[in-house]
Amino acid sequence: MKHIIAGVATLLVVWATVYMISLDKEVNKLDNISKLVKSTAMEDSKIKVQTHTNGNSQTTVTQNNTQQNDEVEDKIKALREKAGNISAFTTSTLYKKSCSSCHGNIGQGIIGPKLIGRDKTYILNALKDFKNGKRKNYVMYGLLGNLDDSQIEELAGEIATFKAKLDEANK
Repeated sequence: MKHIIAGVATLLVVWATVYMISLDKEVNKLDNISKLVKSTAMEDSKIKVQTHTNGNSQTTVTQNNTQQNDEVEDKIKALREKAGNISAFTTSTLYKKSCSSCHGNIGQGIIGPKLIGRDKTYILNALKDFKNGKRKNYVMYGLLGNLDDSQIEELAGEIATFKAKLDEANK
């Protein structure tokens, strides 16, 4: 019985070794394929423009990779600009606590409308209308119910300066 168990164990060890060797070969194949793909991608990125001649006219065609790279670069640039603007200037604690979660750190708008660029009169009237219930928005009504008139005036004045502050920060 011991000899049978030892023989089975030996066969299992041999089978496991052969299986591991075959897996190792597959990994090497995948590694070679990966290297080939990387080298091909590098060659594709070096080729940016192809020229075709049709009769007497000659046209230049830009490859899709170049166009896609340009689109990605444009998106990255836009994100960088937006990220830079978000911290372009500081706002008061009152604005951060009451407004920024919906209207953004600098009034750029998130789920609430964009405030940057609005004048003080417009903002003050809107805030008063929300507080008095003329304009229906339960979130705004709840937030403004806890603020007195001087705080509402302070918020309107601060928000009205956002455009100028952003322009100054972008110089």
